[in-house]
Amino acid sequence: MFTRTRSKGLKISELFSLSLRTFRTKPQRAFLTIMGMSIGIATVLILVSLGYGLQYILIGKLMTTQDSLISMEISYPSESNLLIKKPILDTLRSYADVSEVSPIAEFPGEVSEENNSGILVDTRIVEPSYFRLAGLLPDIGNVPSKDTGGILLSSQTLVPLNFQVNNELLTKSLNFKVFYQDEKDSTFNEIHSTQPMTIRGVITDEAMAPTAIVFSSSLSQEPPFYTKALVKAKNADVLEPLRDKLLEDGFLVSARIDLVTQARKITNIITIILGIFGITALVVSAIGMFNTMLVGFLERIYEVGILKSLGATNRDVRNLFLVEASLMGLMGGLGGILVGVGGGQILNTVVSAIAKSFGGNTIELFLVPWWFAFLALGLSLCIGFISGWWPARRAVKLSPKEAFTKR
Repeated sequence: MFTRTRSKGLKISELFSLSLRTFRTKPQRAFLTIMGMSIGIATVLILVSLGYGLQYILIGKLMTTQDSLISMEISYPSESNLLIKKPILDTLRSYADVSEVSPIAEFPGEVSEENNSGILVDTRIVEPSYFRLAGLLPDIGNVPSKDTGGILLSSQTLVPLNFQVNNELLTKSLNFKVFYQDEKDSTFNEIHSTQPMTIRGVITDEAMAPTAIVFSSSLSQEPPFYTKALVKAKNADVLEPLRDKLLEDGFLVSARIDLVTQARKITNIITIILGIFGITALVVSAIGMFNTMLVGFLERIYEVGILKSLGATNRDVRNLFLVEASLMGLMGGLGGILVGVGGGQILNTVVSAIAKSFGGNTIELFLVPWWFAFLALGLSLCIGFISGWWPARRAVKLSPKEAFTKR
């Protein structure tokens, strides 16, 4: 059956040939054991990939631009009745840790198509840097450029205007004006666009009220005051000290990085919980493999006796069981990766098709990190090795006489 010298033992080719014998003599048992391990690994992969997919979607929504992570939105408390004016903006720009300041004016406004009545909207009068620092990007179209100008609308603004989302939408023009209350005599004044402004993009957020965003350079005059401002720190290291300084100045401060950090903590917890459920299924598969290897040992006691009678060493017998179990674990891991990755892609296709049917975009809900796939493969190999260790120890302790007696 095999060639051996006292110094070398079984050749590697002979060891693998004997280890694969079980796959030929007991194909159904081997297949079911590998399938059980594959399902366990696939379950872990799909659940963990769901956690990573949720994290990618959520964090991706928050981390639309790099600058937004080191930018803070500031405003005065409403009860203070304070407003942000140019001298305050100049003071903010003079801070050593401040890289940029982008003011935001928020007023009630009106947009209208030519010869049609207007509709009331919330308006934001901003600078070109606003979109980069706020991390706000349109889902349809592009951010207005400083040279061409234009207007950005929320999807809820399109409904009263009877605009449809099609190729013609981004060619339509609107008249625009805002109303603000004078600080001195409480009269209402008007700022209007110097010419009809072309729609450059649309934000498809159903929770966002009818809103129009324009550049101050497109209007007849600059806003007399601002309600908010975006302050960008020079780097992440000075973000905390700068926040403390702004709080001391009486501002309310909101930083996007806080949302990202909190979202990452939540999604990490979700991923860990999903991983625990997946590992539970993997443990069940491991118990099944251990049972298969134990039954296989009990059925092959006589074979072990013959091998030892022919001169096989204890090391040869131990390696025989360990290689056989490791091969099962490895095949189960490879099968699990194929099923897990393939199943995730199928589920992504189904979820995306459902989302598109409701007017949404393609969604990558199941995202498999490849480092985790290799980790799962290594884990399945370890499970196979451990499953074969106890039968291997029993086989090593078994003498030829005991093997023939227990037949």
